[in-house]
Amino acid sequence: MSGIGIGLIGGGYMGKAHAVAHAAVASVFGTALRPRLEMIAATSPESAERHRAALGFARAARDWHELVEDPGVEAVIIASPPDTHLEITRAACALGKPVFCEKPLGASLADGEAMVADAESAGIVNMIGFNYIRTPASQFARQLVAGGEIGDITWFRGEHTEDFFADPHGPASWRSQGAANGTMGDLAPHMINAALALIGPIASVMAEIETVHATRGGAPVTNDDQAQMMCRFGNGAMGHLFFSRVATGRKMGYAYEITGTRGAIRFDQEDQNALWLYRANDPEAERGFRKILTGPAHPDYLPFCQGPGHGTGYQDQIIIEARDFLAAISEGRSRWPTFRDGLAVSRVAEAARRSHAQGRWQDVHPA
Repeated sequence: MSGIGIGLIGGGYMGKAHAVAHAAVASVFGTALRPRLEMIAATSPESAERHRAALGFARAARDWHELVEDPGVEAVIIASPPDTHLEITRAACALGKPVFCEKPLGASLADGEAMVADAESAGIVNMIGFNYIRTPASQFARQLVAGGEIGDITWFRGEHTEDFFADPHGPASWRSQGAANGTMGDLAPHMINAALALIGPIASVMAEIETVHATRGGAPVTNDDQAQMMCRFGNGAMGHLFFSRVATGRKMGYAYEITGTRGAIRFDQEDQNALWLYRANDPEAERGFRKILTGPAHPDYLPFCQGPGHGTGYQDQIIIEARDFLAAISEGRSRWPTFRDGLAVSRVAEAARRSHAQGRWQDVHPA
């Protein structure tokens, strides 16, 4: 097993999650590459040093430029705000270094297009972070749908709802400023990604996007709080998606329902270790949704726990992402979801914004 130097940009919520994941991934999955926490960069040298000490990195960088250019950093993880993603990726591409970038792909669709072009032109391994689709339950749902277990898909309903901004009297923050930090840039990408992963490409959308609370802590809010959109998938299925950061009572409402001609599936991230499955061919007296508790028979569960029903957690999703990133580097080819997959999500979000502005259905331009 050989080592690889990891450089992490951002030491906040997601930065810590990625640091913990790369500290654990080799032990959990026995990866061919053993990550070495080489260097971390943050908003200042002082902040980077605090994160270095807390998270176990060997060195702290003065800024992200120093980190990307350091020869000891062999792969870059971007966990900084969206408006930094393009410039960091461009610098890493110029040096041929693999990049894992948190969603959204960039601060705009143009950023995302440029990041895909840079990564593919440089031929570097690239991935984007959509962690929620990695749960054993959702991976199993993908297998069921792909295998035709519930027949032809006719309907999809998905939501990503939380209530961390439900109180308008709470303090203002960076989350209330800039389009990339609103719900359409923050929560919507996760459920759009789920819809694409579970059902397939979205052909057209009709959307409404709104700001519920005009001010927060006395400061103006310049981005969106919630959005909804009807959609038509490329395979003909109908769908509806809803996203909200002001959904009072919802803590992790990443949830979906899939209806097929021979069955149906329900999932709710607040009970992430369970999947509800209905099979229309069951005996009539026994028909109904059946709760399936995840266990070693489901994807990526066994490396964490041998006991069915004991469950996996949020951090485990990030460890699975780390496993795939390291495997992609070992194989020399990118793994799903790549930057191009992230761009597909951005194109749906862009079509939703056009639909809201024009008040009519909009086609989703292919990535």
